[in-house]
Amino acid sequence: MAVRIRLTILFDEPFWIGLYERSDGEACQVCKITFGAEPKDYEVYEFFLRQWNRLCFSPPVKAQSGPERRTNPKRLQRRIRAQLEQRGFGTKAQQALKLQQEQGKTERNRKNREQKEAERERRYALREEKKKAKHRGK
Repeated sequence: MAVRIRLTILFDEPFWIGLYERSDGEACQVCKITFGAEPKDYEVYEFFLRQWNRLCFSPPVKAQSGPERRTNPKRLQRRIRAQLEQRGFGTKAQQALKLQQEQGKTERNRKNREQKEAERERRYALREEKKKAKHRGK
């Protein structure tokens, strides 16, 4: 089983971003890296050497299987044009990033809900304590 990795650097107004994809035969995972200015090759290489352990990959998405064959350039152009016109679904990498973003959002919502509940309970306990203190004073 071979692991395939790919780094794509794009300009996504106003920043340069890197999409780092890694896939084995069955699943594909993606990590989005935001660079400020246009990165140079050595800067990207150094970034991966230093930050590899901190990269946060998306959950695995089932990848399409099958060997890659060399395609006719005209056919490739037609496919690219069709994908650019489509734009609704996005690439596997974009879908994986969207999935990661949604999971982060649900995790944040869960944490916020727990914090609000803990704060509510703390306030309730404080109110009850004040009531008891007033009652003892009589």
